[in-house]
Amino acid sequence: MASQPLTREQLEVEARSLPRDERARLVEALLGSLDEEAEIEEAWRIEVRRRDEELKSGAVEGIPAERVFAELDELVGFHSASCTG
Repeated sequence: MASQPLTREQLEVEARSLPRDERARLVEALLGSLDEEAEIEEAWRIEVRRRDEELKSGAVEGIPAERVFAELDELVGFHSASCTG
């Protein structure tokens, strides 16, 4: 027979019985689950790792910044000496 899930009140009582460091980790995890920005940051970390692996494996080839800025300048008249160093 399946046990009933804890109520919020029961869960709070259980959480308060944890050692301080465990409570802190639990709070961080719970807050992180509410934080959309944290989800976005994690998605970007995954994407950055994926792109880095593609570059390192040779699956894709990087484009030099000078070329990117030159093409952007042709398309939209983008002029930014600070971006190219």
